[in-house]
Amino acid sequence: MSVGPWQLIIVLGLILLVFGPKRIPAIGKSLGEAFRGFKKGITGDDERDITPENEKLSEKSGSSQEAKVSEKDKHHS
Repeated sequence: MSVGPWQLIIVLGLILLVFGPKRIPAIGKSLGEAFRGFKKGITGDDERDITPENEKLSEKSGSSQEAKVSEKDKHHS
């Protein structure tokens, strides 16, 4: 049961009748954005930071302690 060219033409004609020629580009754009978002979510190309909170806090406190130590060294020199 493959889709032939006539079935495709009929389906596209029905879509044109239902949505009209002005709304089809907007529908295509939103479908493209949805597919891109889905693909991005599946492949893991998102830029979320998944570092656990306790590691983030220790990195921040470590860098602030290093800054304090370097300031003390400057004042004592």
